Amino acid sequence: MKSEFKIKGKLKTNKNSAIKWLISHAQYHSWALIGMIVPAFANAALAALVPLLIGNAFEMLVQSMPKPDYKYLLWAATMIVVSQVGRAIGILIRNISAELIGQRMERNTRDELYVSLIGKNMSFHDTYTVGDVMARATNDVREINLMFNPGLNLVIGSGSFLIMPIIFSWQINPVLILSPLVFLFLYVIALWQYLGELRPVSEVARRSFGELNDLLAQVIDGIETVKGAARETYETNRFLSKAREYRDAFVKQGWIEARFLPLLLMGLVNAFGFWHAVSLFESGLVNVGDVIAYMGLLSLFGFPVFVSLFSYSQVALGIAGARRMLELIRGENILDENIDGYTNNMLGQVRFENVSFGYTNGSQVVENLSFDVKPGQIVALVGQTGSGKSTILKLINRTYDVTSGKILVDNIDVCDWSLASLRKQISIIEQDLFLFSRSIAENISFGIPESDQLLIEKAARAAQAHDFIMEFKDGYNTIIGERGATLSGGQRQRLALARAFLTDPRILILDDSTSAIDSETEDQIQRAIRAASQGRTTFIITHRLSQIRWADMILVLKNGEIVDSGNHEKLINSSDIYKRIFSNHLDKNEKGDKV
Repeated sequence: MKSEFKIKGKLKTNKNSAIKWLISHAQYHSWALIGMIVPAFANAALAALVPLLIGNAFEMLVQSMPKPDYKYLLWAATMIVVSQVGRAIGILIRNISAELIGQRMERNTRDELYVSLIGKNMSFHDTYTVGDVMARATNDVREINLMFNPGLNLVIGSGSFLIMPIIFSWQINPVLILSPLVFLFLYVIALWQYLGELRPVSEVARRSFGELNDLLAQVIDGIETVKGAARETYETNRFLSKAREYRDAFVKQGWIEARFLPLLLMGLVNAFGFWHAVSLFESGLVNVGDVIAYMGLLSLFGFPVFVSLFSYSQVALGIAGARRMLELIRGENILDENIDGYTNNMLGQVRFENVSFGYTNGSQVVENLSFDVKPGQIVALVGQTGSGKSTILKLINRTYDVTSGKILVDNIDVCDWSLASLRKQISIIEQDLFLFSRSIAENISFGIPESDQLLIEKAARAAQAHDFIMEFKDGYNTIIGERGATLSGGQRQRLALARAFLTDPRILILDDSTSAIDSETEDQIQRAIRAASQGRTTFIITHRLSQIRWADMILVLKNGEIVDSGNHEKLINSSDIYKRIFSNHLDKNEKGDKV
């Protein structure tokens, strides 16, 4: 399976189906499986021993009348106590083993899912919403744990109770196995039909939970927008609607459980079994103690019948969760890390040769792009919103792969580069940048976590961030909120610049990265960017004329195509489109500092 990166030491699992995937994970815990299965059958055997001892004791008392002999009764009581102690120990071992395998399955499946998600390319992540992925990575993984304990733990335990009445009834009288056999046959059929009805409902329940979680994540993430538009009531009603769908799925599951036929079958088998045993007693083929023991054996069916209402639905939910997780793991991943690819130090030459790209089939965002950038050049991309500027730059580091044509860095196709080496030497600072809820120092050194404090401060000073950082009480150890929510837009962008400066990239990409910076700070940032761009290839997407002026090459884009190129002086005299864009912004900005 292709992946942008791989972690050694991952468990080898069979991903052909959810069942095979779960089994391949479970096989790594064979001792826990044995500890869950063997005590389950021992527990059922010891449980079946109790009615046999009671039946024999009753028969001994009847035969010793009018002077009852209590010796056998005392022996039987002692054996029952010993058997129940044995059962308690077995149940303890079984439960510990089931809990162990459940927790380890949750851990390992979550690890595999996480590694898989991190290794997927952006085209994959664009397909799934964050809320739904989070639901699969948390709740669905938890369902796998619960599937083993208490789900499969009770299924295996109750399944052994189905066999014991058949085995021990044969010892009383061979014909008495008729009722247990008929019950077992009808039970399997009813269970098959029950699981068939339960599966689609479980799938709907898991899917509706994912949608509910996704809606909540979107609203919380955009809570400022919701409140700004006074849409609290509308969003609350949407959430309640999704919650109602989730509830309805479980109500439907409850309706299916309420029609569970084995409950009726158990009553019928007890009635028929009692009639059959009494008939044999009247014929002299069994004694009264045998009848009591036989009815005690039939009562063992009560445990699997009542437990199956809960345990099999839990297993169904676990398998449904596994299918949803496996869907993510098996999701198509276009990129490969190419671990044996080109890894030399980058000079910074970039060449596009007839490059076309579309996020979806049949829809091209950029088409037939060709241009050549020499090492150390500064290239500015201008054009109306939607002209493909950001998309073009995301193709250089293989955030996305081209649909056709090719991109060469230092005359090497980007697909032939080691993906890690390629991306480590390219730094992108976007307008919608991301900062982690960690310390300022950790955010700056994210690309090179081993950096010491001196290097971090040097990068911060270059990005004009050191002064405002030191205004915080904890300085570089200040913990910032998620996405840098506790910082202003300009502060966030200066930290992103510091992070880029620290990595010392050979190709620097600035995607409107100074849009949220005030005029005073902009002058400082401009000087920092000019200094940082020396000796490295720099791509700029900006509306700041002050940045565009000193670009070596300006690419004018329209509808994903290059319509003009050159420096500012050339384009302002020869390009009507560039001149029109320039004139429009002059009208809006009297100082003429934007394009």
